[in-house]
Amino acid sequence: MEEIGLSWLLGQGVSLVALALCLLGFASKRDDKLFVLLLFANVAFAAQFALFESWVAAGISALIVVRIALVRRFPRQRALMLAMLAATLAVAALTWSGPRDIPALAAGLLGTWGMFMLRGIAMRAALAVAALCWIISNVLAGSIGGTLAESLIFVTNVITILRLRRDARLRYIHG
Repeated sequence: MEEIGLSWLLGQGVSLVALALCLLGFASKRDDKLFVLLLFANVAFAAQFALFESWVAAGISALIVVRIALVRRFPRQRALMLAMLAATLAVAALTWSGPRDIPALAAGLLGTWGMFMLRGIAMRAALAVAALCWIISNVLAGSIGGTLAESLIFVTNVITILRLRRDARLRYIHG
């Protein structure tokens, strides 16, 4: 029982680190800063899901680290996006435990498409929907910290989308 308690506590602690990194990233209006902070946050999320033995979510979170690194270097590269989508499906197939893995898979696929093919507000909208999927995945894994992290990420992302829309309107009005 001690080991389960320790894993649970470690999982919650790691998820709080991921929370801080994600909030800083999504609060930024700069895509490059968002990507760097998400890279480190997903290392923490992968560790958190592994501690909760949610293997599809852990594998996809680890794969997201690779995806972020690739998309920063090779934006809008359809072939790389397709390779990452295939890798996401392969990770899910190798670690699948049942229907509770569907939200993590959906988040991984949607996030991959959004990060490779979209920018600005559209990318953040796709990532907001992916965050909703991650919220469900965290609830199913039993992660209090992860659920809170993804919920706050979702809200922060929506607020940043609104800020970007306001800035675009102001630029249009003021020339």
